[in-house]
Amino acid sequence: MQLIHPTEIQSQIDRLAGQDLYVHLEVTTGAYTSHLDSTRHPASAFISNAVVRYTQGSISGTGPYRVGLKTTQGWIYAEGLTHVDELDNERLIMAGHDGQGKLMVALQLSREKF
Repeated sequence: MQLIHPTEIQSQIDRLAGQDLYVHLEVTTGAYTSHLDSTRHPASAFISNAVVRYTQGSISGTGPYRVGLKTTQGWIYAEGLTHVDELDNERLIMAGHDGQGKLMVALQLSREKF
């Protein structure tokens, strides 16, 4: 994974707008590692392979970044994104890692199921 370049991500967001896509959205504040540090309050959210269609989307911030996708029914929003899988041309795969490299957030969009 490489660091996010906002203009490249915005181009991919624009390219995928108006299509039925599968979304994977995951957020964790240590749910995977709370057994190593009992002082951390574990929390997480996870949705995978839900079909969405967004009418507009944008990336904002100066890093870590926020991505918002406006659907006909509401919004999908992910904050804390730092990296993108630059080798995957068919899907948009973004992740946010903390200073130790641990996953904090993931937002992925694809025409095919994950």
